[in-house]
Amino acid sequence: MTDPALLQLPPPALAHLCDLAVEVGPPHDAGVTPQGRRRLIPILGGRVRGGGLDGVVLPGGADFQLVSGEAEGLSCAALDARYMLLLDDGARLYVHNQALRVCTADDAARLMRGEPVPDDRVYFRCQPRFETGDPRHAGLTRQQFVGVGKRGAGCVHLSFYRVL
Repeated sequence: MTDPALLQLPPPALAHLCDLAVEVGPPHDAGVTPQGRRRLIPILGGRVRGGGLDGVVLPGGADFQLVSGEAEGLSCAALDARYMLLLDDGARLYVHNQALRVCTADDAARLMRGEPVPDDRVYFRCQPRFETGDPRHAGLTRQQFVGVGKRGAGCVHLSFYRVL
């Protein structure tokens, strides 16, 4: 069998999809387990704007977190958020957003207290996926998206981008 030539393909481009401000409640901390610190952050509501996705974040979702690295002075949080959007056009979109947030343990404590931390000290990237039965937004279920996040006082700001 011949060895095929390797090709370096061009990187994909990104196009802005929407921005979200997700209101969150106080964390429910299960403590440190053998896998790391387990936390649940309730999603209380919020807003979404852009790309034809104007509407609200419905209450009732949650962000399930697994935080590791605390013994080394780091906070490496694997985030698994699941929530529903109700759009102004009546459509409902289920969002499953997996993310990675990495910063120092001190900065993570500041974030959890609602204190500001400079953006360059927190790595917060995500991969949202959408599901809907509404044919007007079915295209979202057949594309890839990436995003960037920022933890604020009582909310999480997210910007989602379509991978072209």
